Amino acid sequence: MPDLFENPMGLDGFEFVEFASPEPGVLEPVFELMGFTLVAKHRSKDVVLYRQGGINFIINNEPNSFAAYFAEEHGPSACGMAFRVKDAQKAYARALEMGAQPVDIPTGPMELRLPAIKGIGGAPLYLIDRYGDQNSIYDIDFVYLDGVDRNPEGCGLKIIDHLTHNVYRGRMAYWADFYERLFNFREIRYFDIKGEYTGLFSKAMSAPDGLIRIPLNEEASKTTGQIEEFLMAYNGEGIQHIAFDCDDIIDTWDRLKARGVPFMTAPPNTYYEMLETRLPGHGEPVEELQSRGILMDGSTEDGDPRLLLQIFSETLIGPVFFEFIQRKKDDGFGEGNFKALFESIERDQLNRGVISAD
Repeated sequence: MPDLFENPMGLDGFEFVEFASPEPGVLEPVFELMGFTLVAKHRSKDVVLYRQGGINFIINNEPNSFAAYFAEEHGPSACGMAFRVKDAQKAYARALEMGAQPVDIPTGPMELRLPAIKGIGGAPLYLIDRYGDQNSIYDIDFVYLDGVDRNPEGCGLKIIDHLTHNVYRGRMAYWADFYERLFNFREIRYFDIKGEYTGLFSKAMSAPDGLIRIPLNEEASKTTGQIEEFLMAYNGEGIQHIAFDCDDIIDTWDRLKARGVPFMTAPPNTYYEMLETRLPGHGEPVEELQSRGILMDGSTEDGDPRLLLQIFSETLIGPVFFEFIQRKKDDGFGEGNFKALFESIERDQLNRGVISAD
């Protein structure tokens, strides 16, 4: 196995996430709700680009396309994602050598052919080496709208921090090996979360560039837990949630709330009463966090706070939801909050009758 710090594929972060829906007009309002702006349209296809900060979301409404067939099977969903790489053709050739399955996405005349391999749930994983100012795939295949800011600030979301996969029981090892073998990812966290009635396993994987992080979730209970419910609703393995990074989560929350973004149920008051005991000297405005339901995790050892602030939306695209985070020198995933979030979703499942307390 290569050295963990080697980057044989030349990875350099997420380039875009592609979405599709069987019914038109479902995805656009969700993106606009979160502060994304329609900035460009494809030159020849029914495909549009929404953007906020350094985040690119593509909606593919092209009929009889791979995206259309994916949406027919899974409903409104993330039907593909793209990694930035130094050399797309070289990375693609290496991926095939390492056992990846090619995905042929038909293109029209004068369009870029984006190399892609089969990823989670059969969705294409594109390899993109044209990115940055004046040299991106959008400058070639898309037409920017007149008078629209090409890099809108929106609600202050900057980049995709991580993107989570839900997988079938026994499949976590397969997908961990997929990312390790092809891209030299490594495991950086492992969770075994037990709620009162259900549980899950989660293995957080990180690419050598440190910019692409993909936690893998697998059902741990024998009943219909959260992961199992997602897999049934989604009709397969896929992207469960996408996390965005921001510089000021309180300001971002206020902007999102003003737009009407619904957030998951806030934790009980005791959660905030225990923050000073759990993270002494954290220095954060607890009342401001509590009034918004924002969670906090990290460490304050040696008087050096390393904190992660986070909050989650309700499901907005089928069973898919979104996460909003602010990192203050903490590189974790909110381990201390993971159980609180899990139990919050579990309570919702109880209320909806998905699981039983008996």
